[in-house]
Amino acid sequence: MPTASAMQQGDDSRGRKRRPVAVALRDDRPGTDAPAITATGRGAFAEKILEIAFANGIPVREDADLAEILGALEEESRVPVGALAAVTEILSYVYRLNRRFPPEETAGAGEP
Repeated sequence: MPTASAMQQGDDSRGRKRRPVAVALRDDRPGTDAPAITATGRGAFAEKILEIAFANGIPVREDADLAEILGALEEESRVPVGALAAVTEILSYVYRLNRRFPPEETAGAGEP
């Protein structure tokens, strides 16, 4: 069940600081439905989502446009078709990382 987060930070077009936006994604049924949005947040809640992601080794991608699109959706909704290419890129990276660095509890499974 790969999970990823997208975030947006920085300045807006007028040079003002934007409130951080974070979105957590879950892809638990590859090949059937689009990934689901499990959490969205702005400001302090976005920072908490990112803190949890970093603490758990969940890949995070900074993508302002994607975070704005996904951040406007409700939790448990599916990623819209227009954002699937970017989300697919993120999740393929997560899948590669999971194959390269399996979780510790399964890394030694089957060894004496």
